Amino acid sequence: MTFILAIDQGTTSTRAILFDADMQVAAVAQEEFPQHYPQAGWVEHDPEDLWATTLSTCRKVLEQKGVSASDIAGIGITNQRETTVVWDKATGKAVHNAIVWQDRRTAETCEALRDEGHEDLVRETTGLLLDPYFSGTKVKWILDTVEGTRARAEAGELLFGTVDSFLIWRLTGGASHVTDATNAARTLMYDIKDGQWSAEICKILDVPMALLPEVKDSAADFGHTSAEHLGGAIPILGVAGDQQAATVGQTCFKPGMMKSTYGTGCFALLNTGDTPVLSKNRMLTTIAYQLDGKPTYALEGSIFIAGAAVQWLRDGLGIIGKASESGVLADKSDPTQDVILVPAFTGLGAPYWEPECRGGMFGLTRNSGPAEFARAALQSVAYQTRDLWEAMRADWQGEANVTLRVDGGMSASDWAMQSLSDILGAAVDRPVMQETTALGAAWLAGMKAGVYPDQEGFAATWALDREFKPMLDTGRREEAYARWKRAVQAVIGV
Repeated sequence: MTFILAIDQGTTSTRAILFDADMQVAAVAQEEFPQHYPQAGWVEHDPEDLWATTLSTCRKVLEQKGVSASDIAGIGITNQRETTVVWDKATGKAVHNAIVWQDRRTAETCEALRDEGHEDLVRETTGLLLDPYFSGTKVKWILDTVEGTRARAEAGELLFGTVDSFLIWRLTGGASHVTDATNAARTLMYDIKDGQWSAEICKILDVPMALLPEVKDSAADFGHTSAEHLGGAIPILGVAGDQQAATVGQTCFKPGMMKSTYGTGCFALLNTGDTPVLSKNRMLTTIAYQLDGKPTYALEGSIFIAGAAVQWLRDGLGIIGKASESGVLADKSDPTQDVILVPAFTGLGAPYWEPECRGGMFGLTRNSGPAEFARAALQSVAYQTRDLWEAMRADWQGEANVTLRVDGGMSASDWAMQSLSDILGAAVDRPVMQETTALGAAWLAGMKAGVYPDQEGFAATWALDREFKPMLDTGRREEAYARWKRAVQAVIGV
């Protein structure tokens, strides 16, 4: 029997998933780990927790299925992106807790860099905005703040990596200091056009280039695990950041294909082919995947609050007992009421990038109640997705017909997905396989190992669970979206 082991190292938990030769899930193990909040706006992980849960979950799935290292053709890794680790080359121990992608401690640094006129260079080189979200200013903070680290970094004693790099370093016993192009593209230091680290940006950030890992394709030889960890040497053959792995898992291999993942927030990526499209609408330009030395680019937009709006209905308002009840409740709402929720609980993401604005509810009447609140919460996700949809299509200027594939926990709600189709005025495709992120990492490794099909063959395996088609007429759709736009401007103006 031949298996592929996928490691899905996320923000709140680590999962290991064993896929069989037919790319079906054979075993799953998951473990949560603590979040650390040293100050307001600061978010950290203990890197030892990331490592321990990775090792433990991998061992559990092998035990569940009764397989050994010799049964594993390869390992694929997908990870929370932008989270930053700096560690000692000799011991493998981190010099500071991992600074998580959500962390905002470098906001002033980013503002100072903008004031110094560096944002255009950063956007044109990396495709990203100057924002604390990305890794570069996090590395700078560690070197500037943790005593002795800058001198040690300049002496070549320390290494930097996103979570994939740190895990590979540990798994290979320090033999491989590597990353893939999708993770490198999220660091604020990688030239996505030239395919190499930017010496100019590293100089601006005061980050020694000796810290940086070697950048490889998303399917490549990343090294072999030390036998002590999983009972034998297993090749690590696939790596991609979580949203890019989901794009691969949804087989969005053709320009114009778009995937949208609905978790706590929402991340949408639109494949733009071999051309990096510099956004005029505050989208991010990124690498979707890189195979055989050739990057495929994407436009990316992020929504801060998607599934979190349903959590608010449950935990904040107490009007539902579990998330799955939201669609049932929304279906009971009064269709003549036009209640709009702008869920800017932590500001607004793309394309607005308004971190300081806060949420608002509009169109309330005396008869507005839990059902109308539920509908407004679910529709807010559809409206926000349309914001991204419109911005991406305006940037790309490709064919008008964009294929949207959805995944993530919220995609299980038929009501939410029908609402999404209605607001977009486009078909929404939900696949049978919901483990798209882990599947993307597994396919990269399995394809490299020669046990899974090539891109064309993999794309042919994608199976539709349900297609949602718009049922709302154009006039009502545009009226509803216009109300949403007015509501957004109202919360931004407060």
